[in-house]
Amino acid sequence: MATQPGLSDLRRAKFARRAPAALSELVGPQHGTVTLPLHLAWSGLTTFDLDQPRLRMSYYRIVLAEGLQDDLVRFLNRDLLVSLWPTLRTLVSRDVREVWESSFDGLAHEAQAAA
Repeated sequence: MATQPGLSDLRRAKFARRAPAALSELVGPQHGTVTLPLHLAWSGLTTFDLDQPRLRMSYYRIVLAEGLQDDLVRFLNRDLLVSLWPTLRTLVSRDVREVWESSFDGLAHEAQAAA
């Protein structure tokens, strides 16, 4: 008899389906003010100044948790994600962290280098 996947397995599968094929696809802004659509930022702030460290981190947490693949490539920036990852990985859910680090060696390497 086959076992049913657990809730965490289902969440990881959801995040894996949404992830881009490569980090190079992430072409979002690095600076300035960005307004997220309501399907991403449905509670609280919707406009984020990426030049403010706390707002930038909140923006990345929201997009990683709520974004579909098109949102991820539109709103995230590869270089910024890699530079933020050592801290950001501690602020996102375990499921998001595991999917992104297993999908992208560069992120796993950044996490190890920061440890």
